[in-house]
Amino acid sequence: MKRKKIALAVAILSLSILLTACGNKKDVTDYSKTENWLNIPTTTDKEVDVFYLYPTSYLPADETDPSISTIDDAGMVQGAKTAYGRQATAFETVGNIYAPYYRQDNLSSVDREATIAGIPTTDATAAFDYYIKHYNNGRPFILVGHSQGSDVMSNLLSGYLKDHPDVYKRMVVAYVIGFTVTNDYLTANPHLKFAEGPDDTGVIVSYNTEAETVLAPGNPVVTEGALVINPINWKRDETLATAAENLGSIALNLDGSAVLNTEGKIEPVMNFADAQINLAKGVLICSTANVDLLSPGNATFGKGVYHTFDYPFYYFNLRENAENRTNKYFEKNGTK
Repeated sequence: MKRKKIALAVAILSLSILLTACGNKKDVTDYSKTENWLNIPTTTDKEVDVFYLYPTSYLPADETDPSISTIDDAGMVQGAKTAYGRQATAFETVGNIYAPYYRQDNLSSVDREATIAGIPTTDATAAFDYYIKHYNNGRPFILVGHSQGSDVMSNLLSGYLKDHPDVYKRMVVAYVIGFTVTNDYLTANPHLKFAEGPDDTGVIVSYNTEAETVLAPGNPVVTEGALVINPINWKRDETLATAAENLGSIALNLDGSAVLNTEGKIEPVMNFADAQINLAKGVLICSTANVDLLSPGNATFGKGVYHTFDYPFYYFNLRENAENRTNKYFEKNGTK
């Protein structure tokens, strides 16, 4: 009788483990389905890839909507496409761009980092794993994220890429922009390092752009100890990079989409945005933009926070830097 009870207990435990595993599997987005990708290139004519995670685009219609979006939420999908146009396209001359949809947090949770480490990171990790196994074919890659996408990217860097050093060694650079990267984070993840200049590879690039003065409620994506690199002169000190040194910003429409010319292309806006690091605050200061026009402030970001413009202000500098780091990667690895 005792043996039967033990056998029954083992059977129940096994069934419980099986059901849990199946449930977990169901809770991960299926990235073998093309509809779960924002972009999959039709050709892979570039020698490197770009893996892109868009910023927060999920805005619930009312309080009855869930705090985590569905993978096909219409508002998130449209917001992701808009963000892609002003951010990921900066790298279209450099690499083959892969961009998954991922279920997002609406930023209402009390423990935001724990929430981001849950479903959003689970989806992004599953997407990246699928990309590596089915699309990458051993090519070097660039990681690109912004805001919530960069938050998730930091988890991908500290998780998947730590567990897969063979994959990490193919990383050219990770643009973890619009989110805070600190020395504490790097200490906890000694396989990672922050960029020191324009040429190093396998490194993280990060900054958060603000005006000289920011009003309440401030900038929630900047925390104490934030590391910064200047995207114009690629220095980490407080040397001013003038707007004349900027390789080109881009203009945005009122809906946040990139302004296109009659040929459907993005043109550089010259002499618009300067850049200077404020080491005490851990931010990048732009003093030449019209703060009243571009950053009036809202309930999330105070007036003077140029969060939406982290990429548009320095669009062509980021493109040139990605091209440069890619060339340095191939020079270092002797594969080009």
